[in-house]
Amino acid sequence: MSRRTRIFVGMLAIYVAGIAFLLVRVVGDIDPRYRESAEESLVDTANLMASLIEQDVHGERIEPARLEPLLRNLYARQFDAEIYGLRKTRVDLRLYVTDADGRVIFDAQRERTGQHLGENFVEWRDVRYTLDGLYGARTSRDVAHDATSSVMYVAAPIRSRDRVTIGVVSVGKPVQSFGKFVQDARWRTIWVGVGSALALLVGAVIVSVWLVRPFGLVRDYLAWTRTQPRLRPGPMARHAVATLRSGVHEMRDALTGRNTVADYVQTLTHEIKSPLSAIRGAAELLEDPAMPAADRERFLANITRETQRVQEIVDRMMELTALESRRVLEHAQAVPLAPLLEELAASHQAAAAARGLRLDLALQDQPVVWGDPFLLRRAVANLLANAMDFASAGSAIELGLHATGRRVRITVRDHGPGIPAYAQAQVFQKFYSLARPASGKRSTGLGLAFVQEIAQQHGGKATLENAAGGGALATLGLPARKPD
Repeated sequence: MSRRTRIFVGMLAIYVAGIAFLLVRVVGDIDPRYRESAEESLVDTANLMASLIEQDVHGERIEPARLEPLLRNLYARQFDAEIYGLRKTRVDLRLYVTDADGRVIFDAQRERTGQHLGENFVEWRDVRYTLDGLYGARTSRDVAHDATSSVMYVAAPIRSRDRVTIGVVSVGKPVQSFGKFVQDARWRTIWVGVGSALALLVGAVIVSVWLVRPFGLVRDYLAWTRTQPRLRPGPMARHAVATLRSGVHEMRDALTGRNTVADYVQTLTHEIKSPLSAIRGAAELLEDPAMPAADRERFLANITRETQRVQEIVDRMMELTALESRRVLEHAQAVPLAPLLEELAASHQAAAAARGLRLDLALQDQPVVWGDPFLLRRAVANLLANAMDFASAGSAIELGLHATGRRVRITVRDHGPGIPAYAQAQVFQKFYSLARPASGKRSTGLGLAFVQEIAQQHGGKATLENAAGGGALATLGLPARKPD
C-alpha cells in the first residue's frame, strides 16, 4: 500500500471514527431523555392521584375506596392510539398507596391487583423520601436479572386538611412501555446519521472530482462510447466502472494533496544524483591536458554511459507519469492474448540466445481480454526483460498463458537466484531495483512499477514471487472478456 493510499485510508478512518463517536453519544443519550420525559409526566399523574385521594381523607385516615373501581375501569378501557407511527392499545400505569408508616394499603396494576397489600415499603426510595418531605422517585426491576422489567415510580404526598403528610401515593410506569419509542428513535437517528455521513462523503467526492477536472469523467466516457462500432452493455458497464474507479482515485489524490510532479521530485533527484556526480567528476578530470589517451577514452565512455542512464530514468519516468495520469484505457479493444505472446516470444528469441538463454512458450488456453494491446505488450516485454536479466546462463525462461474461470494469467518464470526475503515487499516500488547477477548493476527501478500500473488499469494485478524449485515467477493477472 502506497503512502498516499495509507494517508487517504487514515483520513477516511478518522472520519468514520468521528461519525461513529458522535452517533454513539447521540444514541446513548436518547434513553435518558425519554426517561426524563416519562418521569415528568409521572410527577403530574402522582400529584393528580394524591389530590383525588385527599378528597376522601377523614382526619388522618386514608380511604382509597374509590380508587379500586376507578382503576378497574381504567384497565378495562379499549382504545387505539397511533403515536408517531407506533400504536398504544392499553394503559400500563401502576399505583400503590401507603400510610404514614410506609405500609401498603392499596395496590393496583394491570396484571395483579393487591399483590403487595400489607407490605412495608418504607425502605423504598420513593416512599421514604416523600415521607421525609423530599422528592421521591425510583426505578426497580420486577425480575432482578431482566433489565427490560424495570419500572419507574414517582411518589407524591397525601396530606390531611392540616397539611400533614399522612401517606404516599406512588405511580409507576414500565420502562418497556416506552422502550419501543426509544428503540425506534435510536434506529431513526442511526439511519439519519449514516445517511448524512454518506451524503457528505459523496458530496466530497463530487466536489473533489470537480476541482480536479470538471466534467472530465462524463466527457471521457462519452468520447470512448463514440469510438465503439456498436453499443454492447458488457464492455460499456466495465468501462463505466473503470471510469468511476478513476474518479475515486482522483478524489483520493485531491484529498491527500497529491501532486505527481512534486511527489516524484525527491526520488528522481536522488536517483540521478549519482550519475550526475560521476559525469561531473569525469568532466573535471578531462580538463587536465596531460591526461593519457587511454584514461581520456575511459572517462568519456563513463560520461556516455551515465548520460544514457539519466536519459533512461527520465524517459521511463515520463512514461510512467503519463500512464498514471490516464483515467481509463484510451484504446481498449478485444485482445487475443495467444497471438500477442507468440509475437513477443519471437521478437525476444534473439536477445535470449545472445545471453545463452532459451525462451519456451506454453499456451494452455486461448483467452481474450479487454484492454490496450500496446500497453499489454509493453507489460509482458518488461517482465521478459526482467527475467532475462536475472536468469542463470544456459537456463530457460518460460512464458505461459493460463485461463481459469473469469481470470487470465500470463506467467514469466526464470531460473535465476530468486527474490531475497528483504526485497519481496518492495519489488514494485518506484526506483527500487536489485543488482543484476551478471553485471552487478541496477536498473532504473521503474519497469515493475510500470507493469503494475498497466495491470491495475486493466482491472488486474501483477505479482512477483519465488517459484517452487528456484527462480522467480512473475504473474500478470487480468479479467477475461465475456463472450458477446
